[in-house]
Amino acid sequence: MREYQPGDDVRYIDWNVTARMDSPYVRQYAEDREINAWFLLDLSPSVDFGTVATDREKRTVLVDFVTTLTRLLTRRGNRVGAVFYGSRVEHTIPARGGRVQVLRLVNDLLAHPRLASAPFTDLGPLLTAGHQAIKRRSMVFVISDFISVPGWERPLNLLNQRHEVLAVRLVDPREIALPDVGPLIMEDAETGEKLYVDTRDRGFRARFEAAAQTREAAIGDAFKRAGVEALSLSTDEDLVRAIVRMARLRRQRRR
Repeated sequence: MREYQPGDDVRYIDWNVTARMDSPYVRQYAEDREINAWFLLDLSPSVDFGTVATDREKRTVLVDFVTTLTRLLTRRGNRVGAVFYGSRVEHTIPARGGRVQVLRLVNDLLAHPRLASAPFTDLGPLLTAGHQAIKRRSMVFVISDFISVPGWERPLNLLNQRHEVLAVRLVDPREIALPDVGPLIMEDAETGEKLYVDTRDRGFRARFEAAAQTREAAIGDAFKRAGVEALSLSTDEDLVRAIVRMARLRRQRRR
């Protein structure tokens, strides 16, 4: 037995318990306790960025995170599915359980081509595709750096109204602050446009950091408008510690 949630089948409402608790409750069967977990995966060119000493890209963090969670989930009999986005929504893997499903998902991730350039990322179609593909209430992980054209918070909010959504944001420290390493050629991962910069220039580094802070604030505001919890995965963070940290934060926020 558990409290009624939007999207539950009203046929399962237990009216006796509802009357006693003064709040709607539904009967929960064994099959309902199994989790359907979906991964909405942003594999656009910007996730191929990475600068830390270990040369971990955001894509590497994404693959490792999805591999770890799908293995943990399917061991308990849960089902996992995924929607892939590169320059557009490319394909969907329906939710299933078992080791073969994990291998298929990871294999498709590893085989997914890297795009040299693409139109600027628009997460709206990915979120809309997830909303259309996921029929029963699920745990949905939206994994992206959320560097996208504006407006994605509305479809994210719609997805969150039907499912339990966690936004997992991929970040790299060098997207926030630049070190003084002399002249560089910087390339836009999405468009391929190149720009010569001199990181010895304190003014340039300050402007870069200010622009990054503005972007961070805009993304944070978008998550708030969508009503979705967001956690970060950094290229310089140990994955196991990151997952433990995420679990602890979620427990604390639910108390």
